[in-house]
Amino acid sequence: MGQGQWRLRVSGDFSSSHQLRHYEGKCEHMHGHNFTVEVDVIGDRLDPKLGILMDFKELKRLLKIVTEELDHRHLNDLSAFAEQNPSSELLAAYVFRRMAELLAGHPVCLAQVMVSEKDSSRAWYSEGLG
Repeated sequence: MGQGQWRLRVSGDFSSSHQLRHYEGKCEHMHGHNFTVEVDVIGDRLDPKLGILMDFKELKRLLKIVTEELDHRHLNDLSAFAEQNPSSELLAAYVFRRMAELLAGHPVCLAQVMVSEKDSSRAWYSEGLG
């Protein structure tokens, strides 16, 4: 039998405005969303004393750092989106890369990030896992 894995997921949210350059439709105009973000991490070793992969509280704290950078901002004004659109797809990649930086040294691998503008519109980003 193979080695098992655990996957943890936490969620957060932020409210921001953006506009999609060259969209040629309503979304080219400035508008806002209440974005939801989900972060999945995976690992194959639990803390032997606690029986946990990673403390949910710590994972939520790290996600909060990233969402606070985006909250109540016009996303087009951020340097990460000076040249590219702050689409849900590129926001998911942005959050993924920021979370990867913050998770360095933790006993988990970042599997995927999901960003949604609303319940019916979601974008996922991963880099080879998940």
